[in-house]
Amino acid sequence: MYQLHCIPVLKDNYIWILTNSANQAIIIDPGEAKPVINYINKHRISPLGILLTHHHIDHTGGVYELKAQYQNIDVYGPNEIDLPINYLINQNKVDIGDFSFDVIAVPGHTLGHLAYYCSPYLFSGDTLFSAGCGRVFEGTYQQMLDSLKQLKQLPENTLICASHEYTLSNLAFALQMLPDDKNIKDYLNLISKKQMTLPSILSKEKQINLFLRCHEQKLQNKFNFNNELDLFSFFRSQKDIF
Repeated sequence: MYQLHCIPVLKDNYIWILTNSANQAIIIDPGEAKPVINYINKHRISPLGILLTHHHIDHTGGVYELKAQYQNIDVYGPNEIDLPINYLINQNKVDIGDFSFDVIAVPGHTLGHLAYYCSPYLFSGDTLFSAGCGRVFEGTYQQMLDSLKQLKQLPENTLICASHEYTLSNLAFALQMLPDDKNIKDYLNLISKKQMTLPSILSKEKQINLFLRCHEQKLQNKFNFNNELDLFSFFRSQKDIF
């Protein structure tokens, strides 16, 4: 029913576009406008709406120009964003045309961060990356861990459409932590030559993403922790200086 499009922008950002059979589109986290406008014109897409995951400029920088270009477009996001948008406050769903997204509050990277799920696509912003997770800037480690645990409950075939291409760096860190992990080594070999590694699939992330594995007793024992939060905090703090 839907088709996924991806526009690489800035240093390592992705702008995602989801189209329906009528070639109408939802744009997720447009950090820049011109690449989106060029893509829309080339593919004759009709933009209906914009979804924003959080307030950082590399996710919102193109909104004003896109809104000026497409005056009927609707823009939605968390109330931490200082833009003229429709704030999604205590809403668990947003409908735009015939698109319907589950709205998932995932504080941690920022306090108001939202993720959007339209089966099988999860637009996770800077919360969940392939083989990694976002830095904890405004929230707490507990909030970020709880957010990731919430996303882990989605169906196994969920496609992770994160906002940055960080996979190789994340896997290099994971191998430093677990040099003998066969799943991580095999996945790194599989994607090492790829310029684009997204979307990834949740079932694979549960194997190769350390931040989704902090519940594993064997990992807690290996690093001398006795609970999930302490191990997560250790991994995240180590990744910050990696």
